[in-house]
Amino acid sequence: MEIVSERVSIDRSHGRTSVVISARLPKGKEALLVAWFLCWLLVGAYVIHARTQLPEGDPLRQYMLVFIAFWLYFAVRVGRAVLWRLRGFEQWRLKDGVLTLKDSIFGYGKARTYFVENIQKLGALNIDRTSWTYQLNDSFWSIGGERLGFEHLGRKVIFGKGLDEAEAKRALFVLQEALKEARKKVAAQ
Repeated sequence: MEIVSERVSIDRSHGRTSVVISARLPKGKEALLVAWFLCWLLVGAYVIHARTQLPEGDPLRQYMLVFIAFWLYFAVRVGRAVLWRLRGFEQWRLKDGVLTLKDSIFGYGKARTYFVENIQKLGALNIDRTSWTYQLNDSFWSIGGERLGFEHLGRKVIFGKGLDEAEAKRALFVLQEALKEARKKVAAQ
């Protein structure tokens, strides 16, 4: 097993290549994210309580209901991001001519499979680091920050959440080498 960084490990054995990327944050950022989420939950609980104290015909109840709907949407989104940062990881596995990508929280997640013959244009994403969307996607309170991608049957697939430049280069090199070997094996069959 090769340890690329504190968060990224690569395992090449038994005819497979596997890359695991942890979503963990430094302890300070992790504490900030959890504290922010808990404060968000407290605000929602207070608004729900305040709404129940209003009389039935008060028009403020409708406004508070709309606020609670938005609050709930963001509570789910941020809650998922907190779980991702505390217990999530991204796994890539190349075995028997199939590349499997999986985002996992507590070991659960949907695995997406891609046949190596159909993978084209594997490489680093062209990212404009000055754009607003890059800054938002790369923030620690969201699930995102993909650095690598490829085309599969005309559809773009992105992966490599939260990799820095050195980690992305190393993981990409290993994946490209493994794809070459897998394509040779598939062609020989």
